[in-house]
Amino acid sequence: MSRAQERVDAYIDEQMPRWSDELSRLCRQPSVSARHEGVEQCASLVAELLRARGFLAEVTPEAGGHPVVLAQRAGLPGAGRKLLFYNHYDVQPPEPLELWTSPPFEPVLRDGALYARGAKDDKGEFIARLAALDALEAVYGGYPCDVTFWVEGEEEIGSPHLPEWVAGHAGRLQADAAIWEEGGVDADGYPTLTLGVRGLLYVELSVTALSRDAHSGSANLLPNADWRLVWALASLKGPDERVRIPGFYDAVLAPSHRQEELLALLPGQEESTKEQYGLQRLLLDRQGPAVARATFDPTCNIAGMGGGYQGEGAKTIVPARAKCKIDFRLVPDQDPHDILRKLRAHLDSQRFSDVQIDVLGAERPATVDPDAPVVQLAAETAREVYGLPARLIPMTGGTTPCYLVSDLGIPVVTPGVGYGANGVHGPDEHVRLQDFERAAQHIARLVQRFGAGQ
Repeated sequence: MSRAQERVDAYIDEQMPRWSDELSRLCRQPSVSARHEGVEQCASLVAELLRARGFLAEVTPEAGGHPVVLAQRAGLPGAGRKLLFYNHYDVQPPEPLELWTSPPFEPVLRDGALYARGAKDDKGEFIARLAALDALEAVYGGYPCDVTFWVEGEEEIGSPHLPEWVAGHAGRLQADAAIWEEGGVDADGYPTLTLGVRGLLYVELSVTALSRDAHSGSANLLPNADWRLVWALASLKGPDERVRIPGFYDAVLAPSHRQEELLALLPGQEESTKEQYGLQRLLLDRQGPAVARATFDPTCNIAGMGGGYQGEGAKTIVPARAKCKIDFRLVPDQDPHDILRKLRAHLDSQRFSDVQIDVLGAERPATVDPDAPVVQLAAETAREVYGLPARLIPMTGGTTPCYLVSDLGIPVVTPGVGYGANGVHGPDEHVRLQDFERAAQHIARLVQRFGAGQ
């Protein structure tokens, strides 16, 4: 390790209380995109944090959506490369509140971790990146490359307005590489780099069978909205877990030979998954490599449903309305808009034209070349920080708008602050300070060597 790198690491260690305070300040500001709570105020705070570091930051409006923060700062003289950071400032709703040990928007340090909604996803990731850049400036007097921050406020609801925003700002996002949200270490302590995300089609299906609920004594005369929806849902997927929509699998690409190689190197996940969720077996009895490979299978998942009476005791009615939320996780080369057309055609062909479809989110899948130079550089610098080789994950089960950057030809890497049990999207979300510190050290190394042309 060079003397300069030692100074970077030492600076990050010394300044941890400062960044913990900054993260607490950011987490104290609610920014729940699902109900438009505090998003403008949080966007302004993100811009303020960037301006304090010399960035030219602007809060740009999205047509019908939440503000996007776009900030840029030039590197030191002679810097010839451009690096893009993507983050989001919005968070998931904190409910159920009774399951939190401390209030979700009142950050608390406990047992070496900071607890708050957004502490990891994604405010902790954002502040860790600022920490890395602060350390580089303290030691080198500036950044080794031009840096752009792109921080949106709708990631947790599928980034519905972001494609339109990108269409108007694509030129300002051009970069030689991007550092994306997420990342961290796995259960064994190995650093991980995710090289692919699944796409998403999120819809709400609804049925209106009557103008109002009716007495169930007329159930032999009146249509029941709940039954209509149940029958429609039963037509979408069978007990074999295969989606029954004609053409659903037409565009699915099997993992490449290189992706299969990486999947084979990943540790077994079935036992830890079964233990986490109290299961005796996984779906389709998946075991061994088939568990990791399952992320290359698209899904049709019921996320929630309701209709009719659901309170305590009995109420004898024929429900007038019913609805259900469904997310389809898609894989290369499926397109959510194509799947939407096929879903509509299928329901119509099965005589469910009365089932309405409202689209709540649509994102394409994206992958990164595992042999891209920035991926190899991220793996190399990760090993230096964590003392273990990085595990490259070809595809994750979740979704982010990574395709918007992939479409611009920008390779993406994912160093981050996670460790797999951060409570993301659930109660007691937190970030361990040791993970924050190591992520900042990793990102600092990665940025410095990227700027040097390695």
